[in-house]
Amino acid sequence: MTYSIVARDPERGELGIAVQSKFLSVGAVVPWAKAGIGAIATQALANTGYGIQGLNHLAAGRSAQETLKHLLASDEGRADRQVGIIGMTGQPVSFTGERCFHWAGGLTGEHYACQGNILVSGDTVEAMARTFEETGGLLCDRLLAALAAGQAAGGDGRGQQSAALLVVKEGAGYGGYTDRFIDLRVDDHPTPIDELKRILELHKLYLFRPDPADILTIDASLAQELQKLLTITGDYQSPITSRYDEPTREAFRAFSGRENLEERWFEDARIDRVVLEFLRQKVADHKAH
Repeated sequence: MTYSIVARDPERGELGIAVQSKFLSVGAVVPWAKAGIGAIATQALANTGYGIQGLNHLAAGRSAQETLKHLLASDEGRADRQVGIIGMTGQPVSFTGERCFHWAGGLTGEHYACQGNILVSGDTVEAMARTFEETGGLLCDRLLAALAAGQAAGGDGRGQQSAALLVVKEGAGYGGYTDRFIDLRVDDHPTPIDELKRILELHKLYLFRPDPADILTIDASLAQELQKLLTITGDYQSPITSRYDEPTREAFRAFSGRENLEERWFEDARIDRVVLEFLRQKVADHKAH
């Protein structure tokens, strides 16, 4: 009782899944992925074994179509299943069992598979496929754009409740220890896709590295602004000198640490424009209240 998209970005080496359902914590059931191997969405009367077993088949060198064949062959409940499978290479597949509730079906393209069941109509998967193909940028943004388009076209016939976004990439998890590049869930919310978008922007803020184009040198003017802003936040308690000296640096470090902005911190006299805008907004919100 779900709609989803599994997709890959071969240029960035990313695989991902986005899913929404009128079901509590859909992210705990549907999405499965492993960097460099593949991504699987298992849904309808979901067999979660499809996730683990399917990734093992893909890792063994089987194609998405071969993987699907093996999964269905050993499952007596195959008529109630729906699944989308994509490998790092090769043609993606989408399967819908004949006992899945109307509307149910899927579409595939070169780098994606869309599927859904108990949908208002087939417009949902068509909108997802079209939007994914027409949207540029990062895989996470393309996946959420496709999910939102599916909802706008009708979505789950029962409504909304939960959504999830999973993107994997080798060594891209926190600290470089796992492949869990983005793993976000909204378990129970009246508009879960909108909430997922909001959380994704926070994830980018806290965990994405600075864009080189956004790195600024802290000159006298910026140092003065930082001192004034950090005075308002309560982190800087020294005179306004327009010098990026040690008291200013420590005040800025304290603010950055408290706001979980360590990934965008520089020890030298540089600042990420994203952090500067965040600090400005923080102070503006403080003044407004």
